[in-house]
Amino acid sequence: MKAMLLAAGRGERMRPQTDTLPKPLLEAGGKPLLAWHLERLAAAGFREVVINVSWLGERIVERFGDGADYGLAIAWSRESPAPLETAGGIAAARPLLGETPFLLVNADVYADCDLARLAAVRLDDALAHLVLVPNPEHHPHGDFSLAGSIVGEALAPRYTYAGIAVLSPRIVAGVAPGARAPLGPLLHRAAADGCATGELHAGTWCDVGTPQRLSALDANLRKGNAAP
Repeated sequence: MKAMLLAAGRGERMRPQTDTLPKPLLEAGGKPLLAWHLERLAAAGFREVVINVSWLGERIVERFGDGADYGLAIAWSRESPAPLETAGGIAAARPLLGETPFLLVNADVYADCDLARLAAVRLDDALAHLVLVPNPEHHPHGDFSLAGSIVGEALAPRYTYAGIAVLSPRIVAGVAPGARAPLGPLLHRAAADGCATGELHAGTWCDVGTPQRLSALDANLRKGNAAP
């Protein structure tokens, strides 16, 4: 299974740091956020990784190159200075991803999910298998319901999408290459149609979406703790 890291975001909430440094190169625990993902992917047995880049993207390419230092082969999906959003980025990268399910990870999360086990997930007729987490304080109402392994749109209980999923490329079949489109509506459509499975991750997870969360994660990693 290939993996795709979404690393093209502008990082508006992290400004002014991201005015001169792309968000995936922001550091926590002494290394860039993207490096944590590459290390975990390699340790889990992944060998081929697709990474999309946009804002200051060449800085990211220069930092990680072809991925050989991590035991990986990185293929870069370069977008225009205006990123294509999540679904648009996946659609643009489809020639690099191929036609089989792939692991998707948002580059701006930190998590200790078992990526090797996710690589063994079979989608069958589903379009997506989502990793969900208990709702954090900044997102109290969650995104999806979970009944057994079925992701849906029930009112309760609801959980937050972790930014980690196994996806079929078919989920972006309606997104034209080069078009801007978010992934969220497509995931909700799959859930409403009974085409999404999932699991609840109770371990470490952090959405590094603000300078405060990045600082807290950095401090805890330097103390040897997994998360704030």
